[in-house]
Amino acid sequence: MLNLNIVDQSWTLFLDRDGVLNHEKKEDYILNWNEFQFYENTIPAIPLLNQCFSTIVIVTNQKGIGKGLMTMAHLNEIHQNMLAAIETGGGKIDRIYFCADLADDSPNRKPQPGMAFQAQSDFPQIDLSKSIMVGNRLSDMKFGRNAGMKTVFVATTHPEVPFPDPMIDCRFTDLLAFAEACYSLRKR
Repeated sequence: MLNLNIVDQSWTLFLDRDGVLNHEKKEDYILNWNEFQFYENTIPAIPLLNQCFSTIVIVTNQKGIGKGLMTMAHLNEIHQNMLAAIETGGGKIDRIYFCADLADDSPNRKPQPGMAFQAQSDFPQIDLSKSIMVGNRLSDMKFGRNAGMKTVFVATTHPEVPFPDPMIDCRFTDLLAFAEACYSLRKR
C-alpha cells in the first residue's frame, strides 16, 4: 500500500498519457494533434501535482509510430502542443519518454521498466523507490512494479478493474482526484 502522507518533494511522479491525461481512442492510436483531447480536469491537476513532486515525467507506449501510422513529426507536434497547454495552465512536465517499438518484450515498452531507467539516467535524483506510476491499465501498474515504484490506478477507461489488486497501491477516479488528495495532505 501507499501512504500518501509520506510523499514530499523528494518523490517523482510518472504519468501514462492516453487514458490519464487525455481521452484515448478505443483500439486505436492518437495519430495527430487534432485527435488529442485532454480530459477537462487534466490541466488543473498538473499544477497541484507540481507542488507535491519534484519531478514529473510522462511514459507512453506509441506503437503507432512503429506501425507507420504516424510520424515522429506528428508525435512531436502532439507533445509540444500538450506541454504548451499544460504550461499555459500553470503546470510543468519535466520530460516525455515514449517507446515506438512493436515487440511487446522490448525493454523500453511498458510493462518493461526501460523508460523508468531512461528517466533515472536523465534525472539522477530520481529514486524509483520514492516514485509513483499513475496509469489507467494494469500494464502501467506492472511497469511501476517492475521499476520498483508505488502505483496509482485511475479508473478513467477501465473502471471494471477490481480493487484491491496486488499491482495497485491506490485507486482514484481520475488524475485530478489523485492530485487533490496529494495536495490536501501536503497543505496540512
